[in-house]
Amino acid sequence: MDAEEIERGRQRWQQRYDRARTRDADFTTLSGDEVEPVYGPPAGQAYEGFERIGWPGEYPYTRGLHPTGYRGRTWTIRQFAGFGNAQQTNERYRMILDAGGGGLSVAFDMPTLMGYDSDDPKSLGEVGHCGVAIDSAADMEVLFAGIPLGEVTTSMTISGPAVPVFCMYLVAAERQGVDPAVLNGTLQTDIFKEYIAQKEWLFAPEPHLRLIGDLMAYCAQGIPAYKPLSVSGYHIREAGATAAQELAYTLADGFGYVELGLSRGLDVDVFAPGLSFFFDAHLDFFEEIAKFRAARRIWARWMRDRFGAKTDKAQWLRFHTQTAGVSLTAQQPYNNVVRTAVEALAAVLGGTNSLHTNALDETLALPSEQAAEIALRTQQVLMEETGVANVADPLGGSWYVEALTDRIEQQAEAIFQRILDKGSEDHEIGPITSGILRGIEEGWFTGEIAEAAFQYQQSVEKGDKRVVGVNCHPRSVTPELEILRVSHEVEREQVRALKERKAARDEAAVRAGLDAMLAAARSGESMIPPMLDAVRAEATLGEICNALRQEWGTYQENAMF
Repeated sequence: MDAEEIERGRQRWQQRYDRARTRDADFTTLSGDEVEPVYGPPAGQAYEGFERIGWPGEYPYTRGLHPTGYRGRTWTIRQFAGFGNAQQTNERYRMILDAGGGGLSVAFDMPTLMGYDSDDPKSLGEVGHCGVAIDSAADMEVLFAGIPLGEVTTSMTISGPAVPVFCMYLVAAERQGVDPAVLNGTLQTDIFKEYIAQKEWLFAPEPHLRLIGDLMAYCAQGIPAYKPLSVSGYHIREAGATAAQELAYTLADGFGYVELGLSRGLDVDVFAPGLSFFFDAHLDFFEEIAKFRAARRIWARWMRDRFGAKTDKAQWLRFHTQTAGVSLTAQQPYNNVVRTAVEALAAVLGGTNSLHTNALDETLALPSEQAAEIALRTQQVLMEETGVANVADPLGGSWYVEALTDRIEQQAEAIFQRILDKGSEDHEIGPITSGILRGIEEGWFTGEIAEAAFQYQQSVEKGDKRVVGVNCHPRSVTPELEILRVSHEVEREQVRALKERKAARDEAAVRAGLDAMLAAARSGESMIPPMLDAVRAEATLGEICNALRQEWGTYQENAMF
C-alpha cells in the first residue's frame, strides 16, 4: 500500500476516533509519558500489504472492531462459575460481582449438560459436581436471585439442551419483571463442536440444527441484543487441536450457522450480529495473539464476500476468551497463576471482548473462593496496572506477529477447502454445513484432533516441549492445596426439592405445553413459544429433552480405529 493511501486511512481512523467516546482514564506510561491511541507506519512511508493490517475499527478488523480499542471500553471480566445448587452458585456470583466482575458465565453440571433431571438414575453421583444443577425455571430463578437480569450480561455454556435452558432463563427474567427484549448475553448452543470435540449431544445433528434455527429467528425478531449462538473453539483446543485447527474448525462451524440462518430466509445483516465466538488462550504467547487477529480478518472477509453482509456489525467477529484449562498442572499448582496471566495477556493483546481467567486449582477441582479471587484479580491487574488498555493493537506491524497472523490465516483457509471438498453445493442448508456433517460422520475432525494431541504428548514425553514442574524443574516446596468439595447432600436436597416442585405444579399445563412443543416439531412451526409455555408450567429439563428424544431418537457416533 502506498504512503498516500495509508495516510488517507489514518485520517479516516482519526475522524472515527474523534467521534467516539473514550473512558475517563490516564493514558500515559508509568513514567507519565503520553501514548498515542494507535500506532502505524511513519508518515510518508509505504507499507506493502498494509491493507491486510489496516486501522482499528476498519475492515478487515485485524486490529480490532472499534477505533478506540480499549480506550473506549475495556474487555468484560466474565468469570465462569457454577457448582452445587442454585443457591450456592448465586452466592459465588454475588462475590464475583462485588469484587469487580463485569459479567456472569454459568457452568452447568453434567446431568444438566446432557439434558437429564437430578432425579434421573443416570445423574447419580454427578449432581452439582462440575457445575450448577438446573432442573426447572424455579432453579434458574434462584440462580439469579437479587441479580437484575436486565442490567447484567450473562453467558451460559451449554449446547445440547441450550434451547430449553434459555427458555428457563427467559422465564426467570419474566419473574423478575424484566422485559426479555432488553436481555443481553450469550448462549453457547454450538452443537457442531459437540460432535467434533466435547461429545455432549442429545440427538443427531439435523434435529439440533432445527432447534437452533428456531432460536436464531426468535432472538433476531424479539431479543436484538442477545447472542443466541456462541461458537466455541475452546473445547476443540482443549481436546488437543492446534491453534490453526481451533481457528479453522470454529470459524467453519460459524459459517455453517450463517448458512442455517440464510436457509431460514433470515437477513444476514440482522441475524449475523447474534453470532459470537469463544476461543482458548494457550501458552504460545505470540501464536495466540496472531490467531485472534487472523480470526477477525477471516470472518470479515467471508461474511462480506461469500455471504453478502453489508453492515459492520454483521462482519464483526466478537469473541470471549478463556485461558487454557489444559495448560494447568496438578504439580506445583501455583505455577498456574503465571500460566494464566500470560494467556490472559495474549487474549487482551489479541483484542478479546471478554475474558475468563482460570483458577490455580481447576486442574484438581472446582475453584475455591480464594483461587477464584486470585483469578479475578489477575484480570484486574492487567486492566488497571499494565497499560495494555492504552493502545489499540500495540503489536500491530510487528514483523513476527504479522507473519504469524498471515501463516495461521493460510493454514485455516487450507482447512476450509478440505471441508468444502467434503460437502455438496446441493445440500439444503449449504456446502459448508454439508462438509461439516460429513466430517462428523466420517470421524475426520476427531481423527485430526487426536493426531495433533498425540504429537504434542509425544513431544512432552520426549522432553522437546518442556512443562515446568512436570518434565523439568520438578522439585518444589508447595504444600498440598485445600480444594473445594461438593457434598453429596447437595444431590439429596436437589432431588427432594424437585420432587416437591413436581407435586405442586399443574400437571395438565405441563402436558399441554409438551404436547404443543411436539406438535410444533412435527408441523415445522417455531418450537420456542410452546417450549416457553411448558417451562412456565415448571416442566423440567429432563421432561422436555426426553420428549424430544422420543420424537427424534438419539445419536451414536461411528467408532473409528
